[in-house]
Amino acid sequence: MNILAIDTATSLFSAAVSSPAGVFQFETDTGPKHSEILLESLDYLVRVSGLEAKDLGLVACMQGPGSFTGVRIGFAAAKGMALALGIPFVAAPTLDCIAAPAAVWPGLVIPAIDAKQKRFFAAVYRQNKRLTDFMDADAGEIARAVLAAGQGRAEKNAALVTGPDSALLAPLLAGILGENRIVRDPASRRGNSRELLEFSRKKYILIEKGGVSFEEPAPVYLRKSDAEINYSAIKRDTRPLNKISGK
Repeated sequence: MNILAIDTATSLFSAAVSSPAGVFQFETDTGPKHSEILLESLDYLVRVSGLEAKDLGLVACMQGPGSFTGVRIGFAAAKGMALALGIPFVAAPTLDCIAAPAAVWPGLVIPAIDAKQKRFFAAVYRQNKRLTDFMDADAGEIARAVLAAGQGRAEKNAALVTGPDSALLAPLLAGILGENRIVRDPASRRGNSRELLEFSRKKYILIEKGGVSFEEPAPVYLRKSDAEINYSAIKRDTRPLNKISGK
């Protein structure tokens, strides 16, 4: 099956296509500007893979957690293309895809996405099995989750911190748990559209075989957007509007 995978959940934009000619990937560090290059990049990627849009059989995007705007952009693109082409679209959890390349690590794996305000979207894994819920947490909360996940085991291996923002989280965890307990993945700042391709392929095979029912995917948001938070704060403020605005 020809699949297009769109990864816009973090500051790294990544997309990949699987075709009879192989897997083709495009990746760039765009910051918050995914929408400016998204459609042109997808069109280019499909063409270099030897396909046309009508040849695609499935579109996939990151489900979240991640950047609120980035997840929305990915869903809008995937759903729009799926509707236009008359094909299904699926989504895979962002942290699952980030953790997947580290499945061979013998200890715990912690994928990290900067959630701002000194917090991270994270989870704890061992050999691709998620041991915790998705977290919107500070370093202390994540450290406690790491300790809890290792209870009952003689942990001889350091926990591996991976993902686009591992450089921020790893030293914080090392400061809490000890330098010998934490290792940062040196190849962690990368997109994960290839992993998204594999997750979506497996998921669609399960759907086709009747192993799971098909439901249109919904984004995973662990917190409200900044706009919603600010609006709620204004609604709770009982001062006159001119006082809130500083006039």
